[in-house]
Amino acid sequence: MKNNYSQMKHISILVPNEAVPAAIVDPRYMFTAVNQFLRQADREPVFEVELVGLTKQVALNNGVFSVNVDKTLDEVRKTDVVIVPALSGDMKLALESNAGFVPWIVDQYNRGAEVASLCLGAFLLASTGLLSGRKCSTHWLFADEFREMFPDVIMADGSIITDEQGLYSSGGAASYWNLLLHLIEKYTNREMAIRASKFFAIEIDRKSQSPFVMFNGQKKHEDDSIRAAQEFIEKNVTEKISVEELALRFAIGRRHFERRFKKATNNTPVEYIQRVKIEAAKKDLESGRKTVNEVMYDVGYSDIKAFRTVFKKITGLSPVEYRNKYTKELV
Repeated sequence: MKNNYSQMKHISILVPNEAVPAAIVDPRYMFTAVNQFLRQADREPVFEVELVGLTKQVALNNGVFSVNVDKTLDEVRKTDVVIVPALSGDMKLALESNAGFVPWIVDQYNRGAEVASLCLGAFLLASTGLLSGRKCSTHWLFADEFREMFPDVIMADGSIITDEQGLYSSGGAASYWNLLLHLIEKYTNREMAIRASKFFAIEIDRKSQSPFVMFNGQKKHEDDSIRAAQEFIEKNVTEKISVEELALRFAIGRRHFERRFKKATNNTPVEYIQRVKIEAAKKDLESGRKTVNEVMYDVGYSDIKAFRTVFKKITGLSPVEYRNKYTKELV
């Protein structure tokens, strides 16, 4: 029986130097598993999956793993989908060692292929220039480094998936499974995506990595006064701090202070204060020793509604939901 889809999709999973092995194996497993689901439903498979590298064999993790690719770049004249796995280690060095992929990715995209980066694979995708002026997600821990290296790309903080005219990206670590499900649904149907989500035990349609983000204020900048303001906020998490107080303390006009703060940290002063307080609240809630109200007072809030609103805005969960998610019930 023929499938219901317009054509076979040729999937090229890149095998870069310094790639995370799981980010190569997992997408291959996902697409081949869906082929098997289709066969079981008496339909033709829809994916042709190949591993593609700069060389026939690629050593990963300092030689601990070795991947034999199906084809080298010069052997793939045209593909439909390019998967860019997560990279590891020093991102600048990783990009240098994988520069050979860049013109090929650009050429394939210009010829109609779609390109999806998984987690830190966003660095390699961004290095092609294809993401200029477009949104992109990556692991929350590397967001500041990504902004520094690619200031022309719009960092979609907290997003699990971005979809920009055939260019896709995913958030941190295992969230790339959600991008793979997104692609499965697009290239087959919702039924197959749901079946894959159940088979791989993945929560389908997860939109945000916010509950997993650990805030660590951006301090890799040259503005000493703003860095001092950041440290003051972090040391006085229990206090109610206003922007006016900060500007006065560091002898900077308020508007100028706000502009400098945003430029240096990628957050407004109010956003930074809120994120520092909520990060402290999260740690208290994870311990499970305090009530939500006690945690609220400990981080300088007195209005429970305001606290809940800010907490959910930053984490995507209410304080109670967050505590229940991360606190192991004591017996």
